[in-house]
Amino acid sequence: MMEIEASAIELLARVRQKAPLIHNITNFVVMNSSANILLAIGASPVMAHCQAEVEEMTSMSSALVLNIGTIQEDWLDSMICAAKTANSVGIPVILDPVGAGATRLRTDAINEIMGKASISVLRGNCSEVLSLGSSGIKTKGVDTSLSLSDQTVEAARQMAVDKKCVIAISGEEDCITDGHQVFRVRNGQPLMTRVTGSGCGLTAVTAAFCAVAENSLALATAAAFGYYGLCGDLAVKTSDKPGSFHVAFIDQLYSTGDEEIREHLKIKEVC
Repeated sequence: MMEIEASAIELLARVRQKAPLIHNITNFVVMNSSANILLAIGASPVMAHCQAEVEEMTSMSSALVLNIGTIQEDWLDSMICAAKTANSVGIPVILDPVGAGATRLRTDAINEIMGKASISVLRGNCSEVLSLGSSGIKTKGVDTSLSLSDQTVEAARQMAVDKKCVIAISGEEDCITDGHQVFRVRNGQPLMTRVTGSGCGLTAVTAAFCAVAENSLALATAAAFGYYGLCGDLAVKTSDKPGSFHVAFIDQLYSTGDEEIREHLKIKEVC
């Protein structure tokens, strides 16, 4: 069995054994779906965005998710406060730059968070992520306008070095890099983009895998991407329509395990 497959199996087992508490300051659209996705894989979700409690909630959590999908000024303050607390207690911070590059508010919010706290993983689509490294990149809402290429992989690698975090780009093919290791993932289905919150759910699952990682956060992130995508690959065999696919996908997140990972995981490490 390949090392990547073994790592994915081990990380999933730890999530299911330890049920890590994942603190989500996320958007109104996906609170329910992200919570159900985390519950399905065996993690414990909490959604708390009031600044009066985010320090306390973060300090008892195993990972922090920050998602700017419905960002407001008071939420931004809470995110920064929570991220600083996460840094102080040594838990990973997973940042989802929803719509970055589309409006100044969103781009400025991400830059402020990253300027005031350390981020472990920046996870978004190609346009969202790379817009934070180049003012010339624009996004169409939360949809990607760029595709993955050797040039964008190299840009992601350099961005990981510059920003000192894992860069995780999702798309038809995913790219995860910490500037040294580079993983490319080919699991996943186009139908997943027809279900609201699929990307945000991936951010939450990434947080759960990183919460139980003992070594490389890049490898943990790649394992999360691969597992999440292969659950989509299996779910589409049950339904090829968005509503019932979502139900089948949640079921696959709950039931998929070692055998499916060995047979269906499509992750490779590249130089």
